[in-house]
Amino acid sequence: MFDSILVWFRRDLRDTDHAALGEALRRGRRVHCAFIFDREILDRLEQKADRRVDFIHQSLVELDAVLRARGGGLIVRHGWPTVEIPRLASELGVSAVFVNRDYEPSAKRRDAMVRVQLERAGIAFASFKDQVVFDGEEVLTRAGRPFTVFTPYRNAWLQRLTEDDWQPHDSARGDLIPGPSPGEQLPSLTSMGFIGSDLAEHGIAGGMSAARTLLGDFLGRIARYREQRDFPAVRGVSYLSVHLRFGTISIRELLRRAVAAGALRDAASGPAAWLAELIWRDFYFMILDRFPHVAERAFRPEYDAIAWEQGAAADDRFAAWCAARTGYPLVDAAMRQLNRTGYMHNRLRMVVASFLAKDLGLDWRLGEAYFAHQLNDFDLAANNGGWQWAASSGCDAQPYFRIFNPVTQSERFDPLGRFIRRYLPELAAVPDRFIHAPWRMSHAEQTGCGVVVGRDTPAPIVDHEQARRRTIERYAIVRRRAAP
Repeated sequence: MFDSILVWFRRDLRDTDHAALGEALRRGRRVHCAFIFDREILDRLEQKADRRVDFIHQSLVELDAVLRARGGGLIVRHGWPTVEIPRLASELGVSAVFVNRDYEPSAKRRDAMVRVQLERAGIAFASFKDQVVFDGEEVLTRAGRPFTVFTPYRNAWLQRLTEDDWQPHDSARGDLIPGPSPGEQLPSLTSMGFIGSDLAEHGIAGGMSAARTLLGDFLGRIARYREQRDFPAVRGVSYLSVHLRFGTISIRELLRRAVAAGALRDAASGPAAWLAELIWRDFYFMILDRFPHVAERAFRPEYDAIAWEQGAAADDRFAAWCAARTGYPLVDAAMRQLNRTGYMHNRLRMVVASFLAKDLGLDWRLGEAYFAHQLNDFDLAANNGGWQWAASSGCDAQPYFRIFNPVTQSERFDPLGRFIRRYLPELAAVPDRFIHAPWRMSHAEQTGCGVVVGRDTPAPIVDHEQARRRTIERYAIVRRRAAP
C-alpha cells in the first residue's frame, strides 16, 4: 500500500475502466491525477489550429470536470514530461507514479528516463496494460515467438480470450486528492501557442461523452458493418478511431459490446468483422512493440533495397498526391477528405497508399509521414502497419504483385460516385459512367458536361497499366533476394 500515488494520464483520457487509475485507487491511500502537454511533440507541430491538440484539450476539460465531481481534479502542465513528472512527483511528495503502458519506441524511451529519475528519488514507477487487450508475451506462437502473420495471431488471440479480458477496471471508487485550485485552470490553447480548430465543423468532439454517443450510434448499425464498411459514401463504420487513439473510451468496452452483439457466436456477422478490426489493432501494437525497427524501416529487410522514384518529377508527383491533383477521382476525393477534415475512410487509406507506392513508385515512408501530419486519429502502430501492408514491405502484407486499380476500386466501392462528388464538386455534372475516369469521355462529352480534363480537372499523372508494369520490375529485386 502506498501513501500517495500520482496517475499520469497520456493516451487514456477517461476516468472509467482505466487500469492505472484503478490500481492507484486500490493500492494508494491518496491519488493525484496529472496530464502533461508534451512539448517534445507540440513544438514540432506546424499548424497552430491543430485538431489533435484541440481534441485533447476538449477531452481534458471534460475529464477534469468529472474528476472534480469525484473530489479530485486534473493537474495539467505544459512542458517536457521527463522534467515535469519527476518535478511534480517531488512537489506532491508521492510514493509512486502509475501509468498505462505505451508501445511506441519514443514513448518507451521517455518512460525509461522518467523511471530512472523517479527511482533515484526513491519514488516507484509502475505501468499497466490498458490500451490493448493482450500485450507482451500473452499471445505467442507454439514456439514461444511473436506472430508475424495476422490470421494465426487472430486465431490464437481468440483462443486466449476469456470473459475476464473484457471486464472493466474498477476506477470509480477510492480517494482522489483535490486538483488545482479553481484559480489554477487548465492551460488554454492560446497559452500554449495554439488556437481552436475546425473540429466542430466536421462533427468531431473530444471527450468521453462524445465517444459514448458515437458508440451508441454505431451499435444500432453494427449488424450491417460487414456489408457496409468498405463504402465511403455510406455511414458504415464506427468513427471511433480518434477516441480509441486518445483513450476517451476503453478497448475493453468496445470488445464487451462486440461480444454482446454476437461477435463470438457468428463468425460471418457484422460484430465479428468489427472484432477482427479490433484484433488488427492489437496485432499492430504487438508488431511495433516487439519489432521496433518498423518505425523507420521495412519489417521485411529485403524491401529496404527497393529503388523508389526520386528527383524533380517524383517530387512533383508527391506534391500532386498531397494536393489531391492526381487525376484519379477516388484518390483525389480521398486526399481532399483527409486534407479538409483530418479523417479518411479505411478502404480509401489502402487505395491511396497503394497508389503512392505502386502507381507513383514513391517511398511509402513519404505517405506515412504525410498521414501522420494530417490524421486526427494518427497512431504510429496502425499507420505504419497499414502503409507497410500497402507497400508489401510489412508483416502479412499485400503481395507486391497485387496492385489496386484506382478506377476499379472506385467503381466497386463508390459505384454512383456519391463520395467523389461530395469532395470533388467540380465533377458533379460528369455522367455516372464516366465519374470514375473522366478522361474516357470524348472531347464533345467533356465540353457538353462542362468538365474538360486538363482544364477543369487534372489529367491522370500516370497510366495505371504502365505504372503496374514498372512496379513489378521495381519489386523484382525482392524476388531475387528471396530466391535460394
